[in-house]
Amino acid sequence: MENKNYRKEMRDFVIDISKTAKAKNPNFIVIPQNGVELILKNTSNQKLFALDYLDAIDALAQEDLFFGYPKMNDTTPFSDNLYLSTYLHLAKSKGKEVLVTDYCSSLNLINTSYKLNEESDFISFAAPTRDLNQIPNYPVYKENRSNITTLSEAQNFLYLINFSEYSSKQDLISELKITNYDIIILDLFFEGKAFTKEEIRQLKLKKNGCSRLVIAYMSIGEAEDYRYYWKNSWELNYPEWIVEENPDWEGNFKVTYWNEEWKKIIYASENAYLSKILDSCFDGVYLDIIDGFQYFEDNF
Repeated sequence: MENKNYRKEMRDFVIDISKTAKAKNPNFIVIPQNGVELILKNTSNQKLFALDYLDAIDALAQEDLFFGYPKMNDTTPFSDNLYLSTYLHLAKSKGKEVLVTDYCSSLNLINTSYKLNEESDFISFAAPTRDLNQIPNYPVYKENRSNITTLSEAQNFLYLINFSEYSSKQDLISELKITNYDIIILDLFFEGKAFTKEEIRQLKLKKNGCSRLVIAYMSIGEAEDYRYYWKNSWELNYPEWIVEENPDWEGNFKVTYWNEEWKKIIYASENAYLSKILDSCFDGVYLDIIDGFQYFEDNF
């Protein structure tokens, strides 16, 4: 792994995912989460944008901008907030939307999070748990009766990728259908079964009858042992592109994301993860572990 530009490899990975998806659906939305540094070719020069990467994505997403770092309800240190905000505002200057997920559960922090993000013209979600397994019991922020067909029209979103609180897929769909979020970020699978086209079409209508966007979550910087692509034999002999298990997330494994076999799993084959997302008629994809390049920069 010597002499490898890990940031460029991640940018190229995202660009290839975007090209593949947009070739099938030109309006498909691509949103990388975290790893905001990738918008610049050189982080010491804020004018040297990675334009090919910016052209490939439609927005940036960021966790813990104001609350949640390092723990739930913690105020993110000023220096970290300033660092992240600088990149996010640079992205805004290039016409990209910004989605922020703060992790806070008290009403005061929730209100503050929405206020601060609105001041920066960021679309935000105050998640009441880090597990992302709950639809909040507080009202939808800036709820509206507008039809949402593009990210720029959205004023709020829901981030829900852990379905442990729901006994069936239909229970989950029923709960989501009676919300008025402009965007729903959702895992593709419920207990190993992908959402169908018809199920996603149902979710594209808010309770008030207006349209919204439904975006699929996909981790591209780590492999997950509960996904359809995982082989039991790997427990005894990992493929060469699996590096090690994430000590903070059991069942998640660091991968050499530039490896061709991993690319086939994510986007470059008929049975690829991205193909399943497109087949289910999601409006876009929410790419996680974009900051996976930092692991390799720190360890190799």
